[in-house]
Amino acid sequence: MAASADLTRLTILAASLLGISGLAAQAQSAAPPAPGAKPEMTESCPGLVASERPQVVPAAFRPAALAPNEARITYVGHSTFMIESPKLVRVATDFNDYLRPPVLPDVVTMNHAHATHYTDRPDPDIKFVLRGWRPDGKPANHDITYSDVHVRSVSTNIRDWNGGTERNGNSIFIFEVGSLCIAHLGHLHHTLTQQQLNDIGHVDVLMVPVDGGFTMDLEGMVEVVQAMKAPLMVPMHYFSTFTLRRFLERVSKQYEVEFAETPSFVASKATLPSKGKFLVLPGH
Repeated sequence: MAASADLTRLTILAASLLGISGLAAQAQSAAPPAPGAKPEMTESCPGLVASERPQVVPAAFRPAALAPNEARITYVGHSTFMIESPKLVRVATDFNDYLRPPVLPDVVTMNHAHATHYTDRPDPDIKFVLRGWRPDGKPANHDITYSDVHVRSVSTNIRDWNGGTERNGNSIFIFEVGSLCIAHLGHLHHTLTQQQLNDIGHVDVLMVPVDGGFTMDLEGMVEVVQAMKAPLMVPMHYFSTFTLRRFLERVSKQYEVEFAETPSFVASKATLPSKGKFLVLPGH
């Protein structure tokens, strides 16, 4: 197991340093939706009420305190984001031993694809450590509320290192913060079934892995993005500017693309774009 983790770490480091995206692995297909099912999200994020719209406001131009309907999202790097709530609850996604937020989170989520997406040594002061997989292969099925944050998960499969399938080895985590429903795809390896889309529900902000090989091929990930219909999407897990720009070129005909100057922004229902947009935050 240690040798496998070391090999994985070396592979990812080499890809980052050489500016390549990694060899494309065949995306593992999920079971097709039932006949007649439409690849649509349900109307609302459970527990939240939608309202208005327009544009994202950079966090650098806002006061530190958040309004009750806002959330602050900061890109730490790789697949790790810090999500902050109006009551200062901090959530870190795909928490690992390589990239960590500057402050200790209250809640961390993790996934099992490889060691840059989880840690076996989380700080004991973290209140909630949510692993996106279970040793028995059953769905993680997290559903917790802490202060003004609600976190739940929807399980997906991943490829294992022998070319097979680790059932329920990844979770798409959904965070209800302020007025927003924020989803993080984790290390997604296949397109989503109608049931999975229904379980996720409506999404306002979506974190999307765009490497094109370690997770899914480019066309498969575009299919997921189109099915989820989030108004605001944030790329992650891309290793190099070449890989990022390749993905953005593919989606630029359908979606607006904006490059942010800072790795952090504040959003609410009222500040979401009126049509689909990719917001690229500095770092990788």
